[in-house]
Amino acid sequence: MQSLLQEIRQCEICKSQLNHAPRPVLNASKSSKILIIGQAPGAKVHASGVPWDDKSGENLRSWLGIDQKCFYDPKNIAIVPMGFCYPGKGKSGDLPPRPECAAQWHEVLLNELKEVKLTLLIGQYAQNYYLGERVKKTLTDTVRHFEEYLPDYFVLPHPSPRNNIWRAKNQWFDESVLPQLKHLIDEILY
Repeated sequence: MQSLLQEIRQCEICKSQLNHAPRPVLNASKSSKILIIGQAPGAKVHASGVPWDDKSGENLRSWLGIDQKCFYDPKNIAIVPMGFCYPGKGKSGDLPPRPECAAQWHEVLLNELKEVKLTLLIGQYAQNYYLGERVKKTLTDTVRHFEEYLPDYFVLPHPSPRNNIWRAKNQWFDESVLPQLKHLIDEILY
């Protein structure tokens, strides 16, 4: 596993598509119990090299009901984004994750994660890739019907502060989804 992680961290498959040097960011262990598949690192995470080292990460840890120590322990949590490198800035936020990463690395990496009990699919890119035709017409509908994807997947919106308006319009998420998520996390980790 360590040699595979090192190989991924040295990957430059998308180098010609980026306006900056590649810096693949992920965290995993053969004994990871929960797998988080998100979008791609943002600029702050690209700079630090620490996954979810931003406000979105703070929100995510709050949603999960766990602290940083638990979150960053790869025996607990594997963090595998759809795109391992920061894709760059677009007109209305970060660009989509580069497609090369998942195609090149996900299958081989996920085959090493034999202890995973739950996979969190965060955002539409992860949901579209892993759920395929099972996704609903909108991310909101997919998340609203999260129980359909259990026990294999737990679907979530991106925890970006930009989604606070979405959360305000969809209070059922905080009232119904997050308590069940925290319960599952507690069962798996404790």
